[in-house]
Amino acid sequence: MHDQHAFPFLREILLFLILSGILIPLLQRLRINQVLGFLAVGALLGPFGLGLLAGDVPWLSALTFPAGPGVSMLAEIGVLFLMFMIGLELSAARLWSMRRWVFGAGTVQVLASALLIGGALWLTGQPPQTAAILGLVLSLSSTAIVMQLMSQQHSTGTPLGQAAFAILMLQDLAVVPILILIGALGKGAGADDSVAMLTLVAMAKAAGAIALIYLLGGRVVHPLFRAFARQRQPDVFMALILLSTFGIAALSAAAGLSMALGALIAGLLLAETEFKHEVELMVEPFKGLLMGLFFMTVGMTIDTRQVLESPLWLAAFVAGLVLLKALVVALLLRSGGMAWGRAAEGGLLLGQGGEFAFIVIGYAVSTRVLEPALGARVMLAVGLSLFLTPLLARLGRIIGEGSERAEREQAAQGDAANLAATLAAARGQVIVAGFGRVGQQLGKLLAAQHIPFVAFENDARLVAQLRAAGHPVWFGNAARPELLRRVHADAAPAIVLTMDQPAAALQAVRGIRREFPHVRLFVRSRDEKHARALRLAGASVVVPETLEASLQLSSFVLSAMGLDQRVVDGIVERERDLFAAGLSEPR
Repeated sequence: MHDQHAFPFLREILLFLILSGILIPLLQRLRINQVLGFLAVGALLGPFGLGLLAGDVPWLSALTFPAGPGVSMLAEIGVLFLMFMIGLELSAARLWSMRRWVFGAGTVQVLASALLIGGALWLTGQPPQTAAILGLVLSLSSTAIVMQLMSQQHSTGTPLGQAAFAILMLQDLAVVPILILIGALGKGAGADDSVAMLTLVAMAKAAGAIALIYLLGGRVVHPLFRAFARQRQPDVFMALILLSTFGIAALSAAAGLSMALGALIAGLLLAETEFKHEVELMVEPFKGLLMGLFFMTVGMTIDTRQVLESPLWLAAFVAGLVLLKALVVALLLRSGGMAWGRAAEGGLLLGQGGEFAFIVIGYAVSTRVLEPALGARVMLAVGLSLFLTPLLARLGRIIGEGSERAEREQAAQGDAANLAATLAAARGQVIVAGFGRVGQQLGKLLAAQHIPFVAFENDARLVAQLRAAGHPVWFGNAARPELLRRVHADAAPAIVLTMDQPAAALQAVRGIRREFPHVRLFVRSRDEKHARALRLAGASVVVPETLEASLQLSSFVLSAMGLDQRVVDGIVERERDLFAAGLSEPR
């Protein structure tokens, strides 16, 4: 009892932090998927791994996680922040830009996979309700593992990568109705005659509660962030993020819904604001740690002894799950115009169970919709499918590349071009840093020529006004390289710095040129001295305010004196060239 006197679960927290500090850099160095690494360590050191020997080997108790409230508390925090980060990725604009694949192919994939998997389970003797729930849960794939694998393979920008991402986005959205359905079934489980009616009523109430939380949250969260963003204090910003996540999760729980669903809603709310990218940057340092927390606690719940108890059942279950889902996804991708090889690659890539299965099945067991023994076996099967994903992805890549080489001359170029155009991410857009008077004028000219651009501005009040007017401007400091990476600055045709603070502009040029050495960088400068410093720092083109003002004034005066306009234009252009050449000469 004395060990827990000062800080509850201190040993579990310290052990997790020590393991994270060792695991995260080690897994990165060995290029091992972090999700799988944390799952394996959780299973090894959890109550069903070495924890079973802690009673006989006392020193193991210091290195293992026993079953109890400490593990449950860590798991709850991990689940909340995983759901929050997923919600943050699901902005309405992003969904709409890929609507054909998100709401078309994604919906078909979830429903078709759920029907096939649920039907197979029903044929093996499972009750219809159980088969339906498991069918829906197992239709989802692992966003965390698939996206990390595609990032390592540099395939996120390919047609296959964009299609897989679109399907994963719909799957993430599908978690909401699945959680509502399970909650409704749990409340109606005791009424034999009116389960369907009780389920419909409960789902309607839940949908109303979610809509109310979303609307009220939008009216509170957005103004709250806008008010405190003026102070530009990172600690205040982080406090608001935590308040939004835990506050909306608590509201969701008070409405009779799961806290995980509330955390997802919190992420969705912030994804629709101009603070989205800044929130992502604030959460980024903790992202790997929080995801590791979730997956390590998931690994602790996996009872590997069941592998020995029913190896044939588990092997058949995992093989059937992967084959059914791979078939559905491959057919969908093929119908979208991809070659059979790439379609098969996508099917194998998305053939595993997803991390949401652990959340949803745990919720279903707690509401008595699923039996604990069956839930544990299904979670073990999902865990095994996750471990197989890198091998399946490698096999799929071999099939895809081999098929593409064989069919390259026979592929239908029209369909491939249409697919690539539809699924292409929002790359190749001009990035404007600073959206005051100069930035707005530039944005107006770019929009008139139908040139896509994205702008960042550090004034929260100005951002709110411009976004209300329909301008693509976000709150944030675009001088931060990590923010520019999120908008694919490496693929941008140009980055334009219009900020009027000389020191900030010079610092931004140095940082951008260091991170993106090949991008074209256009910079506004105060005067000739400032322009020379910017040019030496790496700016491609520098435009001094004083020079342009004097040249414009000179042009008007010369024209008024009767000189031909072409002669005047030549004089002005020659002065610009002389100034640009002078910037390159050492002094």
